[in-house]
Amino acid sequence: MEASCAFPRQLARARSRGVTLIRLGIVLLLVSSGMQGQQNGIAGAADAQSHSSTPPVSLKDLLREAEQNSPEIAVAEHGYAAATHVARQASALPDTQVTVQQFAVGSPRPFAGYTNSEFAYVGLGASQEIPYPGKRGLRGQVANREADVRRVQIESVRRTVTDKIKAAYFRLAYLQQTLSVLERNDKLLKDVEQIVESRYRVGQGNQQEVLKAQLQSTKILQEITMHHREVGQLEAQLKQLLNRPQESPNIQAEPLAARTLTYTASDLLSLAKQQNPDVQTHQAMLAKTESQVELAKKEFRPDFTVQYMYQNTNRKFRDYYMAGFSVILPNRGRHKAELAEAEATRDQANKQLEAAVQQRLAEVQDQYVVAQASAEQLKIYKDGLIPQSNATFQSALVANPPSPVKPAVPVPATVLMSFATGMTT
Repeated sequence: MEASCAFPRQLARARSRGVTLIRLGIVLLLVSSGMQGQQNGIAGAADAQSHSSTPPVSLKDLLREAEQNSPEIAVAEHGYAAATHVARQASALPDTQVTVQQFAVGSPRPFAGYTNSEFAYVGLGASQEIPYPGKRGLRGQVANREADVRRVQIESVRRTVTDKIKAAYFRLAYLQQTLSVLERNDKLLKDVEQIVESRYRVGQGNQQEVLKAQLQSTKILQEITMHHREVGQLEAQLKQLLNRPQESPNIQAEPLAARTLTYTASDLLSLAKQQNPDVQTHQAMLAKTESQVELAKKEFRPDFTVQYMYQNTNRKFRDYYMAGFSVILPNRGRHKAELAEAEATRDQANKQLEAAVQQRLAEVQDQYVVAQASAEQLKIYKDGLIPQSNATFQSALVANPPSPVKPAVPVPATVLMSFATGMTT
């Protein structure tokens, strides 16, 4: 594209008629392609697809494939499935403790003196710890809040994978279309190089023009090489996101088309507050921390233990029956620290939610501005730069009619816009 921008500046500084005619011939090739660009908007994409045996695949198909095969989404879904089983564990009663006792009299050997003393016995008992009413429900609620965080994170991961696929897909489609443009430009510059060399051989040009034409051809080859490299990198990234083998066939994107943004800035900002998965994740985390504060307050209440024991005395003496009830007093110093930690964590989550909302709103506003500017820039190219460059060419052509040269080779509108940009500078 740098070659196209260099031509108008050289045209203004030209002093010899021969050099001027050569440059006008090059401009003619550029403009002829620009005037055909609006009639064949996806010609570049068709050429790119003709070089590939793989049929083009739509973005919707890739997103559907990622939904089914992406390992990142699968990891988030399994994490949520595991978190759904935590609430039952947290809200369940503590494990029941079963006790077997043997009490002997007069000897350390087991069951020694079991039959000749009413104090000797074999006992069987059980004990159960019972948390203070409300603690189990709050523990289950905290676990459910954590599951809600994992559930929302599934959507966040899905959106992240989707964004990566869209960005890579659009970039790949752009490169595949512009690659065919660069290949045609390479052929065009080779034709220009032959024209310049032929004029140089008959004494109508100079060596500097030959070297410049060769330099521009080399730059195009460099651009083609860089395009091939970036295309390969994007295809590797897409295959990784889709969980495809790297040796699988390459991905051919569909042609790009301009789309109108139908939402206003206020609509997008409102949707970001309500539907953005990152904001929803922070909201779920805030709800979890609030439940943790309530649980920390409830931990100041005591827990209880219920016990029961049956003791057998070999039927020569009466059996023993024993029931017990105990209260577990909480360590208030430890629970005060837990409450302070829970409240600080809740305040942190609240500020993180506020920061996340502001960040997402700023990102939405920034992208909206970019989209609006891109739409205006596209309109400027379509309605301003391309017609102005065509008028400038026609004016220069009338002032300096070119000598008969080889027929013009059509060039895509992308090159014309680059040429027009150079003229405006």
